[in-house]
Amino acid sequence: MRLRFRSRYEAMRPGLDERERRLLAAAEARTAGYGGVSAVARATGIARRLMITADGGGSNGSRVRLWKMQLQKLADATGLTLVVCHYPPGTSKWNKIEHRLFCHITQNWRGRPLTSRTAMVELIAATTTKTGLKVRCELDTKTYVKGIKVSDAEMATLNIKGDVFHPEWNYTISPRSPKAIT
Repeated sequence: MRLRFRSRYEAMRPGLDERERRLLAAAEARTAGYGGVSAVARATGIARRLMITADGGGSNGSRVRLWKMQLQKLADATGLTLVVCHYPPGTSKWNKIEHRLFCHITQNWRGRPLTSRTAMVELIAATTTKTGLKVRCELDTKTYVKGIKVSDAEMATLNIKGDVFHPEWNYTISPRSPKAIT
């Protein structure tokens, strides 16, 4: 199975972007069943773990139950183990990506009136740096339900393990077995 998929994957890979490669790998892993994620990861070299750094507050804060529930759904759907590290409260200034990115966005739209969401998206999407960073931006027009509550029972179903160092800010969410999801 692994060699057959690897040859198919290598033949298709040049025509696929990162998202399409991961979707193909995820579909193959799901088709393979138990052990499929490991086999596909070995065949393709696609990572099995993803580290996420996030601010300590807002919708992705370390205490937000819905954030953790959605991360669990992402882990289940992709087969990725998610290692989450939140910046301690009041320290988002340490977020290097934020500083490297937002200063260029601010320079790009300096002096231009932000008259609509479309204007904002276009200004953000037009941002580039001398080193070749290109910003991708699109308007999300979905309507989201407010006030979603995640119960203690739902939290108990998460496959989450706190880190030794500040488990309230650092934790790992692993994919659940298909039996645990239903």
